[in-house]
Amino acid sequence: MATIALDAMGGDHGAAPAVRAAARISLERKAAVVVVGDQHQIESALRRTRYDAAFLSIVHTDQVVDMAESPRKALDAKPEASILVGARLVADGRADALVSAGNTGASILACARTFERLPGVNRTALAAVYPTERRRGSNDDPFALMLDVGATLDADADTLVAFAHMGAAYAARISKNPRPRVALLSNGEEPFKGSPAIVEAHRRLAADTHLNFVGNVEGVDLPRGKADVVVTDGFTGNVVLKMLEGISETVVDLARYAYRSKLVWRIGLGLLRGGIVQLKQLTDWKQYGGAPILGFDHLFIKAHGRSNDRALGNAIKVAHRAVESDLCREMGERLATALGDAD
Repeated sequence: MATIALDAMGGDHGAAPAVRAAARISLERKAAVVVVGDQHQIESALRRTRYDAAFLSIVHTDQVVDMAESPRKALDAKPEASILVGARLVADGRADALVSAGNTGASILACARTFERLPGVNRTALAAVYPTERRRGSNDDPFALMLDVGATLDADADTLVAFAHMGAAYAARISKNPRPRVALLSNGEEPFKGSPAIVEAHRRLAADTHLNFVGNVEGVDLPRGKADVVVTDGFTGNVVLKMLEGISETVVDLARYAYRSKLVWRIGLGLLRGGIVQLKQLTDWKQYGGAPILGFDHLFIKAHGRSNDRALGNAIKVAHRAVESDLCREMGERLATALGDAD
């Protein structure tokens, strides 16, 4: 059984949502959770909910990295910050993966200071899922994976190739899609389109027999689901991901506006209500919990800062599934094989 370290102090809403999530997971008895944070706050929240003490434990620390703090300065000043303590629990073998809704920069830096990188990985990637019209894998999963979406702003060809292998391994294990279609995000489908890094990465990935590489995709291809794993640099990925989130929210907002405006629109929307509800559910980030940081020898799941107990519970489940499927070992083996063949 996997043990997940949960940073209870990092999110926007304090310890309560994390404690409720850990309590619910403990009652399911499929994973153990180590809740890291202020013991007084954690125990106070536990008194208001049911939990199984055999599957939930507490590691106390009262140091927290706030969202607005500089990651490096904060971690230097707070060696017992909850995110660092959680990372050390994983590195020391007392937990198998880490989940936090806290400061993204501090989380990545804490992992970098505590974990080891996988072979051939110079830069790590923050991966995120987004909904598409296509389903994939044995789970009929509607989500494709994009990486990087914010950890490495400027990626060279070596980094993009490593991202492709890590993303393929993640999709194979988490989405149960054994041969995911991998693509580079570019400004055209032709192999010569894009930055020099994209062009070189395209040349190398096209010759890589370990991947199901389908070439370049453009922005218009993303919601259609032309690729299961989309590889890009962190700057572009972050902009694209937030645009996709904004579009889904705008569609729902326009539907509300139309409903209030005219009777005929209200009638039409009533007929479309099921589809609109499905769209809202499909694009609800709470259902998939968080984004993995890929490239380390241990897994870290970054949950949204606004995460409630449902979102954090789902993030814990994703971490548990990744540990049970031995994801980090799989990524390491894929990278070692690919690099060996390239040599």
